[in-house]
Amino acid sequence: MTTDDKHLIEVRESSTELLKGHFLHAFRDQVRLPDGSLTVREYVRHPGAVMVIPLLGEGADLRVVIERQYRYPVQQVMIEFPAGKLDPGEDIRACAQRELHEETGYRAAEWARAGVLHPVISYSTEFIEIWFARGLTAGERQLDAGEFLDVATATVPELLQWSREGRLTDAKTLTGLLWLQNVLSGAWSLDWKPAA
Repeated sequence: MTTDDKHLIEVRESSTELLKGHFLHAFRDQVRLPDGSLTVREYVRHPGAVMVIPLLGEGADLRVVIERQYRYPVQQVMIEFPAGKLDPGEDIRACAQRELHEETGYRAAEWARAGVLHPVISYSTEFIEIWFARGLTAGERQLDAGEFLDVATATVPELLQWSREGRLTDAKTLTGLLWLQNVLSGAWSLDWKPAA
């Protein structure tokens, strides 16, 4: 694969803010294409987020903590791994630890960063850091105001079945499931570290 991408790069000529809401920050940019012509790109700036794959038990007894949450834009309850948005200046691992505890009540003894995903590259700058957590201890949840979700556990075969049936369609959770399969098979390794 070539490393010279000049023939693919688009260059911003101007930018107009379309919306600055509580959560969304949208822009319309005029960009020059590689062939010299001009076009428009609309996109949302996003501060980034984390997703946690919390492991309960091991081996044949392994279960994964999941959430069920109503997502207004798609008008349905979704099955997801715990996740949340980064606060300004927040350390990414600290965000993962905070989100796991706030949403599920669990704290983890060990953490491993798996990677990053870009869920909607055609219209958002959003990135989601993927973290694994194990050595879980249950506690009290601390949900944000206006946040309603159920916490449950599932086996990996259940998650795969729900994916195949179209019950689990959340992109970040499907990507997390890919990571989980590869970690469990030994194809991909993780560098586990104690909780700070």
